[in-house]
Amino acid sequence: MTAPAPPSGSRLDRWLGRFAPARPPVSTAEAAVTIVLRPEEEDVAALLIERAVRRDDPASGQVALPGGHVDARDPSLAATALRELSEEVGLDATDLTGDPRFVRTVPAPRFGLRVGVFAAALGEGPHRPFASDPEEVAHVFWLPRKALQTTVPVVRETTRGPREVPATVVAGHVLWGFTRGVLREFFELPEERSLGP
Repeated sequence: MTAPAPPSGSRLDRWLGRFAPARPPVSTAEAAVTIVLRPEEEDVAALLIERAVRRDDPASGQVALPGGHVDARDPSLAATALRELSEEVGLDATDLTGDPRFVRTVPAPRFGLRVGVFAAALGEGPHRPFASDPEEVAHVFWLPRKALQTTVPVVRETTRGPREVPATVVAGHVLWGFTRGVLREFFELPEERSLGP
């Protein structure tokens, strides 16, 4: 199945227009991530990070959306998403076109968390995302939406041991698991199951 084609109008509105700006309470989830979009030729791309390799990080070396845990000082889940966006990729609310839109809360069983997913468009200002803390983020890159249509099997360590899982590989970055599932759902692609037993 191919991904839905973006309309001839605003490519970003096609994806963001389904959701309203919202500031759910921090009790909604234990973490928050943001799908940052930008137009790219005839389609859109999503901002991803590759986490730095760290012994104390259960997501060490993984490709992910910018985000992280709720802090007790965060007044809302949207504030968590914006704080993490700033800490990880150097973007703040002024770099976005409008308030982040609340997509939904998604369980992340591997990490024992509920994750609030937000979406926003990168503005045309001078600031561009970068790995603002190399201790946390090794790389920042853009994933074209169409890349999510290509699936390759890769072996990854899961909660059930090493398993072959569906993945997307772009420029050496391997996207699989939670983040890939969130993006495929956001872009209305069919759900995939693990390839292993």
